[in-house]
Amino acid sequence: MDFLNAIQLGIASAFQVQNILYCFIGVFIGTMIGVLPGIGPSGAIAILMPTTFNISPVSAIIMLTGIYYGAMYGGSTTSILVNIPGEAASVVTCIDGYQMARQGRAGPALGISAFGSFIAGIVGIIFLAILAPSLANLAVNFGPPDYSSLMILGMTLLIYLGSGSVIKSLIMAAFGIILGCVGQDQIFGIPRLAYGLEILWDGVGLVPVIMGLFGISEVLINLEKKGKRQILETKIKELLPTRDDWKKSAKPIARGSLLGFFLGILPGGGAVVASFASYALEKKFSRYPERFGKGAIEGVAGPESANNSATMGAMVPLLTLGIPSNVVMAMLLAALMIHGTPPGPLLISNHPELFWGIIVSMLLGNLMLLVLNLPLIGMWVQILKVPYKILFPLIILFCLIGAYSIRSSAVDIVIMLIFGSLGYIMKKYEYEPAPLILAFVLGPMLEGNLRQALILSHGSFSIFVQRPISLICLLVACIFLFMPLISTFRTLKTRIREEEV
Repeated sequence: MDFLNAIQLGIASAFQVQNILYCFIGVFIGTMIGVLPGIGPSGAIAILMPTTFNISPVSAIIMLTGIYYGAMYGGSTTSILVNIPGEAASVVTCIDGYQMARQGRAGPALGISAFGSFIAGIVGIIFLAILAPSLANLAVNFGPPDYSSLMILGMTLLIYLGSGSVIKSLIMAAFGIILGCVGQDQIFGIPRLAYGLEILWDGVGLVPVIMGLFGISEVLINLEKKGKRQILETKIKELLPTRDDWKKSAKPIARGSLLGFFLGILPGGGAVVASFASYALEKKFSRYPERFGKGAIEGVAGPESANNSATMGAMVPLLTLGIPSNVVMAMLLAALMIHGTPPGPLLISNHPELFWGIIVSMLLGNLMLLVLNLPLIGMWVQILKVPYKILFPLIILFCLIGAYSIRSSAVDIVIMLIFGSLGYIMKKYEYEPAPLILAFVLGPMLEGNLRQALILSHGSFSIFVQRPISLICLLVACIFLFMPLISTFRTLKTRIREEEV
């Protein structure tokens, strides 16, 4: 299928009435989630995933991806008006965005944020449409040994999903692998780790685990936080940036769009790293770096462009290789698998209407977000005033209904509550849930391909180094695995030298 026919297929898929509706629902909810501090796109997707089970895979993924990049848009509103980031990638926007608002320039700050995000989103979508099919064509030749090594590479990347200790990330990964082993053996069909409970023969439900770790635990953590949100009382006017604003912001938007996309492909921070890197880059390129931190519009345009472009970059390894680069991508991986459309090299050829429908829906969604973010600023400000004592009970109720609706089983509610409590304890002691989810998803895939590869080689592990693709994946995995160790040794060496002096 050539590029023109692929785009036509994507238009036919994305512009169906129900898909347009779900795209709007996704970006609207995503913007609202971005505006409300403390929930984040991962929590929103975890809570809303069960609502997609009875709709088509295309509509479901369009809605869930809309929540993701919609949250990136909405996060800037909170950062600029409240000085509290709606999600992690908008932390940098607080620095200059809030200062602009205090100077009476909240309108231009919100305006350049919306336009920069829109432009960056379009740039990221174009790169995604160009790069993803080429990478998928390369990966079509993968066999069980190559997939095994690719999964091992994916497992090593989980050390970058945690923002804290590598040891803690590996502990969570080990726990995730054990959870993935619960249920019937893939080859012999013998129950494992079920402890005589028939309900566990099909394994631990992925959705209750995700909803518990990211939905219930977030509510519990936020209930501990004290203090009121102080919304800046300023009249929001002149949302359209001036010619001088555009002159200052054009290059930051362009640089942020390119930087964000390619940093989004890399494992770990993604949009968070991209926004910080863009801010540092713009400060370095600026002729007047002393203006940064005091209301420089470049400090809003660059990072907001970078974090939105990074969301598109993160889709490349997910859709073409089946490897999520961050926790939200791990959830989208779970959603694709639940809907019977596992991501990987064959996704584009087996489900072209899904892949190209997502691409075109992102273009449509970014246009919707531009319309939503500029005229509806007043409404988002009112949403900011919703008290948490009303919001959080509704979230818990939604989680309970969602968990029960999967299999109409009270066991899933119990599982969700157990992992909600566990997630709360984990966050208190700085154990990241993201590596657990990634290992839980990739573990069974690794086991299946590993056993197939060993059957093909009659038990010889040499098959993993005889195939070039497999060998390259293993070498890259070793590099990722030992990079933190090298950094640790350097730190220790520096400390020893300082002590000797």
